[in-house]
Amino acid sequence: MAPSEPPSTERNAPSVEAAFQAAPDEMVAEILDGELHLSPRPARPHANVAANLGGILVAPFKFGRGGPGGWVILDEPELHLGPRPDKLVPDLAGWRRERLPQAVGGDDAPAHYGLAPDWACEVLSASTRRRDKGPKMRIYAREGVRHLWHVDPLARTLDIFRLQGGDWLLVQSLTEEERVRAEPFEAIEFEMALLWSE
Repeated sequence: MAPSEPPSTERNAPSVEAAFQAAPDEMVAEILDGELHLSPRPARPHANVAANLGGILVAPFKFGRGGPGGWVILDEPELHLGPRPDKLVPDLAGWRRERLPQAVGGDDAPAHYGLAPDWACEVLSASTRRRDKGPKMRIYAREGVRHLWHVDPLARTLDIFRLQGGDWLLVQSLTEEERVRAEPFEAIEFEMALLWSE
């Protein structure tokens, strides 16, 4: 077995951190591999799909209504991952409740989460597609996120990835109207058409 590499001691530049903190509220700010990225708030198709997916998953997996429960599922949580840290904002993320028992915390809890989720979902758009499919996938893999979904609201596709041996394996690629049981939420079946409904 090869010795593991020592953890990186590289930090984000102070100017990058300052620009991240100063980002206007109408923008989504992320730091990936030490570089600041600003994106406009999601367009309507993007926001609609993210809301629909959250609506499909929250009742059975967060509240245990019609499903097993046991998950914390959040919209656009800010994640600080790794020693630098990378600062990511997935469209949706989920943790198994036993890993994140104090999901909300008190008044003194930080606004971000330092624990990698078990599942993340990125809704692809023209302005974010390259980051979602490039550095964000690499960071999620590095941090051991087990499941990743990519939803394309214009092409009406859902790609489901599983982390296997440190690399992403495409498990399913689904389109438009299919019915699906998608890991890690295969306990329920849902209609893909619900994702695109207005």
